[in-house]
Amino acid sequence: MTVETLVDDACTRADAERDAMAAKRDAYDRFIARVDDVPVQGTPTPTATPTGAGTTRTLTGTASSDGCRAIRRAFADTVRPHSVADVDDPEPLLETVRTELSESIAAAIAPNTTTALTPPLVRTIEAEADARQRETRVTIRALEREADELATAADVVDEITGWLVETDERPLGDCDFADLQERHEVLATVRERCDARLADRQAFLAGVTSDDADVGVSHRAIVDYLYADFPADYPVLSTVAQLAATCEDCQRAVRAHLTRRA
Repeated sequence: MTVETLVDDACTRADAERDAMAAKRDAYDRFIARVDDVPVQGTPTPTATPTGAGTTRTLTGTASSDGCRAIRRAFADTVRPHSVADVDDPEPLLETVRTELSESIAAAIAPNTTTALTPPLVRTIEAEADARQRETRVTIRALEREADELATAADVVDEITGWLVETDERPLGDCDFADLQERHEVLATVRERCDARLADRQAFLAGVTSDDADVGVSHRAIVDYLYADFPADYPVLSTVAQLAATCEDCQRAVRAHLTRRA
């Protein structure tokens, strides 16, 4: 008897994605720390041209470009590698900034910008980075819950498949009436366990992991993303449903033998 299961592969995928998201969370930590260290141009720098009221103070283009260049470099060194890790042909740096942070931030720190790196701009950058970091933390929690779900499913699947393989080694023709009755009852119990696991999984998929009302991750969205290239879109449901169907077939065969011997 062969029972195909995708649950072990799903466990491996969920663990890998959780590790990747944890690395991205840490990258945002480093990015925010480096943004904090970039000198801002909130206080104008003096020019060499005196006026009647004193020295004219303006923001120079060099000071502006230096600060924005430092932000771009910090982003390229920290967050970007994790954002494009699974992309064969990564988009330009500012496109990643636009995706991860915002359109306005990408425009503000572009190489041709005349925008100064002022305290308000730094606060905007850090606020967006903090928001992405919160989303990443919630996603990690959702992945941890998915990993727990998969571990539970794996235990159930391993137990049931082990029992099926073991019982399949003894042909029904070698079983007496009492043995057949017992096998039929066990199969009924196993099918109930499968149905319960399917119901639990559906309930989990309908749920959300959240920090608060503003940040939440749909479990179904996580699963759709994780297993997009799997042979089955929902590996746990597919595997357990296959086990339930296998048990039903076995039960039907046992009933046929019981009927003939009645």
